[in-house]
Amino acid sequence: MLKVEEISDIISKQIKNFNAKMEVKETGTVLSIGDGVARVYGLEKAQAGELVTFENGVNGLILNLEENTVGIAVMGHGNDIKEGDLVARTSNIANVQVGDKLLGRVLNGLGYPIDGLGKIEGSQTRLIEQKAPGLIAREPVSEPLQTGLKSIDALVPIGRGQRELIIGDRQTGKTAVALDAIINQSTENVKCVYVAVGQKQSTIAKVVSKLQQHDALKYTVVISATASDPAPMQYLAPYTGCAIGEYWRDKGEHALIVYDDLSKQAIAYRQLSLLLRRPPGREAFPGDVFYLHSRLLERSCKISSNNNDLYSYKNITKGGGSLTALPIVETQANDVSAYIPTNVISITDGQIYLAPELFYSGQRPAINVGLSVSRVGSAAQVAPMKQLAGQMRLELAQYRELASFAQFGSDLDKETSEQLERGSRLFELLKQDQYTPLSIEDQVIQIYASTQNISEDRQETWIRHYDKQKIHKYLEHLTKFFHENHENIMTYIKENLTKKIDSEMKKEIDKALLNFSTVFKD
Repeated sequence: MLKVEEISDIISKQIKNFNAKMEVKETGTVLSIGDGVARVYGLEKAQAGELVTFENGVNGLILNLEENTVGIAVMGHGNDIKEGDLVARTSNIANVQVGDKLLGRVLNGLGYPIDGLGKIEGSQTRLIEQKAPGLIAREPVSEPLQTGLKSIDALVPIGRGQRELIIGDRQTGKTAVALDAIINQSTENVKCVYVAVGQKQSTIAKVVSKLQQHDALKYTVVISATASDPAPMQYLAPYTGCAIGEYWRDKGEHALIVYDDLSKQAIAYRQLSLLLRRPPGREAFPGDVFYLHSRLLERSCKISSNNNDLYSYKNITKGGGSLTALPIVETQANDVSAYIPTNVISITDGQIYLAPELFYSGQRPAINVGLSVSRVGSAAQVAPMKQLAGQMRLELAQYRELASFAQFGSDLDKETSEQLERGSRLFELLKQDQYTPLSIEDQVIQIYASTQNISEDRQETWIRHYDKQKIHKYLEHLTKFFHENHENIMTYIKENLTKKIDSEMKKEIDKALLNFSTVFKD
């Protein structure tokens, strides 16, 4: 038996080593739950945008602050949540992990990994909802963001820090354009974020597989909020992706973010708002649906390279960075004048319109040159491309007008026939296989051969001799020929992107094209 002194010593030691820890939690009670939205009583000091935890471990996001209750969006499958369950405050406004350790990972709408590769350790956190940088912290968009697609880099150039909308009906190649742009960043030192909203899990799995296949996943973060995920996750996913991209922007690096797509985010937000009893407006969307997208897309910009302009912005540690946004919006039966498309068009700096009739006729990417526009324009275009592609847009637009009239009559004058012939060849030039983005020097050589005349005497381009059906093959062999036999020309173009092609270089390119025309036969 223990002696009284021994028992006394043990109790004394336990008292000495006892540290009283008291944890205070503010909790509320679920009054009602249904369709992913809970009404909770008792969270008096709750904040808008704060994360809470339900008894079953599922997170919730506070969206409505009412007199006696709060409206909470359940960020998961809340089948186990019932009336009377306790809800605990976390006192944390919704935040997400950011940093280079996220590259190559697939995350859910709240930024938690769902790829089975384990936790992400040692990364920083950042608020999901951030205020966009003010005017003083920004500078005009001037650096090009190369997509590797001739039809975009030549006709609708995108700059770093720009917001360029990709719009069109379903199944017209919108995601394909965005993925090509991501794959092309492998040599551009641009980090990428791909946000999938409201898509099938199998579709997102294919996207991840394609990125892995082209070695692009190592510099990309994928945010997945599938069609089977609750509406709150689909609503929040684009903001989560934006916060991750902003981390690199504010460090002075360059990032590209793709929102695929914002029309599904708007539908998820409409569902949430109606369940939260917010008053419906046009097409039952809430009154702040414009603000939903504007506060997201305004965060994409080019940060001033002058660090003196950044003293009042605590998150921005270095100037010169950028976040480029490629939001995608799906239209119904070509209706670009619908509510959500017009909202996003008015927020962005231009749009790439993909036309179904072009897609089904074999013109891929199916970019409608007449309706597509970049409000940054040639300010974000390399000098050789600006020099060669200046007239292309006009010629293609004229060709489409002439082609629509030419189908009604057979008697065409020589000038009109030549214009139709030239335009049809330019359209062949713009065709490009998916997942095969081209370097800027390859694009310049192909456009040179398609737009420049053989000589002043002969007003015909280098590809004029070849059958239209063989142009794609001709251009493929052309770039291969230049890399194998005239690498000095390709290097010159690559290293002198701020200079136009001078007369001496033109002579050298013409000489090389003449050599190629003797080698390549139909």
